Amino acid sequence: MADFLPIIPFFIAAILTLFTRGWLRAVIMLVTPFIAAYGLYNLEIGHTYTFTLMGFDMTPIRIDKLSMLFGYLFAIAALLGNIYALYHKDTLQHFAAQAYAASAIGAILAGDMLTLFIYWELMALTSSVLIFARRTELSFHAGIRYLVMQVISGLLLLAGIIIYYQAVGNLDFNFIGLDAPGAWLMFLAFGIKSAFPFLHNWLTDAYPEATVSGTVFLSSFTTKVAVYALARSFAGEEILIYIGAVMAFFPIYYAVIENDLRRVLTYSLINQVGFMVVGIGIGTELALNGAVGHAFADVIFKGLLMMSMGAVLHATGEMRGSELGGLYKRMPKTTTFAIIGAASISAFPLFSGFVTKSMIVSAVLMEGYYGVWLILIFAAAGVFHHAGIKIPYFAFFAHDSKHIKTAKEAPSPMLWAMGLSSALCIAIGVFPDAFYAMMPWPMEYSPYDATHILTQLQLLFFSALAFVWLQLAGIYPAELKSVNIDAEWIYRKLFPKIIYSVGSAFAAFYNKFELKAQTVLTSTQNSATQLFGARGFLSNFRSLGGMVMWVGVILSASLFLYYL
Repeated sequence: MADFLPIIPFFIAAILTLFTRGWLRAVIMLVTPFIAAYGLYNLEIGHTYTFTLMGFDMTPIRIDKLSMLFGYLFAIAALLGNIYALYHKDTLQHFAAQAYAASAIGAILAGDMLTLFIYWELMALTSSVLIFARRTELSFHAGIRYLVMQVISGLLLLAGIIIYYQAVGNLDFNFIGLDAPGAWLMFLAFGIKSAFPFLHNWLTDAYPEATVSGTVFLSSFTTKVAVYALARSFAGEEILIYIGAVMAFFPIYYAVIENDLRRVLTYSLINQVGFMVVGIGIGTELALNGAVGHAFADVIFKGLLMMSMGAVLHATGEMRGSELGGLYKRMPKTTTFAIIGAASISAFPLFSGFVTKSMIVSAVLMEGYYGVWLILIFAAAGVFHHAGIKIPYFAFFAHDSKHIKTAKEAPSPMLWAMGLSSALCIAIGVFPDAFYAMMPWPMEYSPYDATHILTQLQLLFFSALAFVWLQLAGIYPAELKSVNIDAEWIYRKLFPKIIYSVGSAFAAFYNKFELKAQTVLTSTQNSATQLFGARGFLSNFRSLGGMVMWVGVILSASLFLYYL
């Protein structure tokens, strides 16, 4: 039982939320992360728990510095999310959040692939509830699409595990590499949950439709478990450098033109995960520490920004930048916390993003990937534009919106959660050595030298100057009531349209063919009657024609998908 202490308390808490109310449920939600962290603290580095199940060697608990770091991170994220979620009394959300946290911690402690798969699927189910729990038509459809993508990721992972086990003969979850049997299937499974390019739209589609507190939990766990899995199994694979560079680059465009501010943050989330993926691809100790350290910092500052936007949504019922503004007058504390989150994600000196992102950028430069370095520098400037400036500006300043007449400061639980998150953002930035001591790999690195500070301040200054100039010149994209087309158009619009068109064409062809056949049969009724009976023959012919039509549709669709 002691081995599972980091995981079990959250599952117990999930069950208890179904039968408790008021202050008792609040106490359970606040105490559980501390119990989990204490259980993790009592497990020494190198500790494993193994047993045999149906001939498989299972290792559900494996403690090393990497899993320990993510375990503490998820306990902190759960604590902050639980404090924030105390503002509402929705039992379904409280239950799902605790089960989701337990599944995430279980996944990063898994020492074998089968255990990883079990928690992988539990994460999919429990996290989807936080989207459905908003109880709107948009959230329902977004939740279905989200769940489909998560299940596909799980099926790919399972297929890869089966192939790997048949070839290697064990299920140990360690470094795999892309040359291993089944590795590409597992790589793609991790890539879906990491929001690789063209596989990312489940995130930008579903997260903005989740509940106010649900988005905070969603931004903390799923993508970070995927980052952990990549760091564990595919560190040093060069393809990740270029995938991560694309991830860091392309969301900037969408974040700049997007009107929904929570969707802006989801694009920003992909951008930040891109930095982590680059670090994993570089594979040096500095780069890997930068990747996992930035994942740690991102959970805190991205969670803080999601909390601040959630507070705005709670106060106004609105998330479109075109309909917001001037809220600093009614929500000064939320405004302050949002600015701290914006400074952290923008990597201002003395904030958390500066001491983590600089490790990745420095590692890229040290390894001679100068083109990727330039992309990351541009991406860092873009982050300041859309997350550092755009979100605070359009939500709290810009013009006075109609909501300043009715908006109120966020409830106390929200403010406490945002305050603690802000304190962590500053503490990591001010005391980087204490933070670096937690990193899994040994390194010597100092972020606060003249070169790093001056380079970053110049980048931020010119990025801010560009924003001001674009605004004054009327060039910066206005916050418009619009729908932006992303890669999701392929599977939400193009594929259904192609399938419908092919089906309609076959149906039209079959109808014409049937009409012609019926005419022929009518003119030769006597002969047909002698053979089988006209009606019986026509019925058989229709059945045969229908079968041929559907076989043709299936074959055409299969060939299309194969060559795609």
